[in-house]
Amino acid sequence: MATRKQSTKGKGAVRSLDGEVVVTRRVHFNAAHRLHNPARSAAWNRRVFGPCNNPRWHGHNYVLEVSVRGRPDPETGFVIDLAALKRVLMERISDVCDHRNLNEEVPFLRGIIPSTENLVIAFWREIEPHLPSGKLHRVRLYETERNFADYYGDQA
Repeated sequence: MATRKQSTKGKGAVRSLDGEVVVTRRVHFNAAHRLHNPARSAAWNRRVFGPCNNPRWHGHNYVLEVSVRGRPDPETGFVIDLAALKRVLMERISDVCDHRNLNEEVPFLRGIIPSTENLVIAFWREIEPHLPSGKLHRVRLYETERNFADYYGDQA
């Protein structure tokens, strides 16, 4: 196994192991939404989306997991500083979406059917340009304990 050595000028050498690692941060937020396609009839929307088409909305306790991959930095041993990743997730997703109506109150979701599948793609686009290090690997969103979607960017 290869290692990267770093001089510490008389304090002894430290090392960081060479290998690609995936690190993940989890955040939570609560939000309401409605699955509705305005281009289709009310009957079609009720049939396709069922109770998720409720015109008075419905809510979820979402769990968002964001994974970043890369090689540990030789000075810190981090792929990404998890505090920095948390800041990005809070500023770009949690603070914007928490206790909001995803259809009406989140600017980057306007005009998008807020299915879990669409949300992971939209979240990727919000998060990826703001990562200070590493490469975005996966965005996973749990809508419920049993239902979730994964997005791996366009590489998948």
